[in-house]
Amino acid sequence: MELTLNEVQAKSLLKEIVLELVQERRDWFSEIMVEALEEIGLANAIQEGRRDEFIE
Repeated sequence: MELTLNEVQAKSLLKEIVLELVQERRDWFSEIMVEALEEIGLANAIQEGRRDEFIE
């Protein structure tokens, strides 16, 4: 048996999965979000540092 999904069905299924994950594993999801935000902040700081002149 083969399962096929169109784009609308795939998006709906993904939304349902993410919502269920957030509701059932809130602690795990929160930890992932905090780590992702920290990584984004670090990446932004690195980019900002590359634009600035180096202090000797």
